[in-house]
Amino acid sequence: MTVNERIPDYDLEDMVVVTAPGQLRALADPLRGIILELLLERAATVTEMARAVGRPKSTVAYHVNLLVDEGLLRVVRTRRVRAIEERYYGRVARTLYIGALTRAEDKQVVAAINGIAEAAAESAAAHAADDVRCTLVHARIPIGEVRNFWAEVQELARQFAQIPRSGDQVYGFVAGLYPTDAPTLPDAVFEPAG
Repeated sequence: MTVNERIPDYDLEDMVVVTAPGQLRALADPLRGIILELLLERAATVTEMARAVGRPKSTVAYHVNLLVDEGLLRVVRTRRVRAIEERYYGRVARTLYIGALTRAEDKQVVAAINGIAEAAAESAAAHAADDVRCTLVHARIPIGEVRNFWAEVQELARQFAQIPRSGDQVYGFVAGLYPTDAPTLPDAVFEPAG
């Protein structure tokens, strides 16, 4: 797999921990989530983002300004076009990690952010066309191994996001790691032979 270390085309932190109520509410909005996702590819102007999402510039500008105010986006460069300074926006970090929350209302906001549910809805057409690549595996493992495995998955997602852009189709990559009530076999009991 070819990886382009300059995707996106601006400098950003690897990860920022998000816990502020305003930031959490900002992340919970679907359009703002799309804007943040677009900016993983490259920096963009409000006009470019509005064209990409098929929404009015004023609507996109409102959401971009809110993300800037909450510290999730920033101006990464400017360009003079005639008498106007055009701003290019970028994310503050590749990964926006939701940290430990104490307020019940914050937990409720975050509960609405479910990438797996979003991916399931988004992939319905591909599933109907038999064009989904998916695997689901259950394993009974200790929490330390969960953390190690998740770090590897995050690295794989980072690599996926940095594959050079080309082609006509956009692909989604989703990964989830969650506790379940899936059945497990009892621990094996080894009895001496004989």
